[in-house]
Amino acid sequence: MSKAKKQQKAKSSVNWMWVGLAAAVVVILGIILVTQVLNRPAPSAAAGAALPAEVSAAEAAALRDSGAFVLDVRQPEEWAEYHVPDSTLIPLGELPNRLNELPRDQEIVIVCRSGNRSRQARDILLDAGFTQVASMAGGLNEWRALGFVTVPGS
Repeated sequence: MSKAKKQQKAKSSVNWMWVGLAAAVVVILGIILVTQVLNRPAPSAAAGAALPAEVSAAEAAALRDSGAFVLDVRQPEEWAEYHVPDSTLIPLGELPNRLNELPRDQEIVIVCRSGNRSRQARDILLDAGFTQVASMAGGLNEWRALGFVTVPGS
């Protein structure tokens, strides 16, 4: 074999060595990345995970007690009769035009009388990009039936 062919063969072997080394590095980095993803803890609600679409009155009370924003979407006359303490009234019909009044960095529990309007409101907020939103099943009828406190006032 000529000297030129030997040099070309040696050069080719060096090139294949670099290709093999690069492939090994890619595989190792891939394994590290997959391991980190698999070992990552599941996100919590506080970390921005979405709430379930609907929560029970008891779950809503616990969320409120832990700092969730409670949005009441009933009419003002219903609100004046009774409402959840420290909740905020924005009637369902006004909600699309008042989204800027709601926190985007806080869980929001939506309540109404029976749960129908709160589901509609939840969907409005989800469509507007809110992620930490839940409707309270059974509404304030269920809230009161379970003995949770309501207050009167305008």
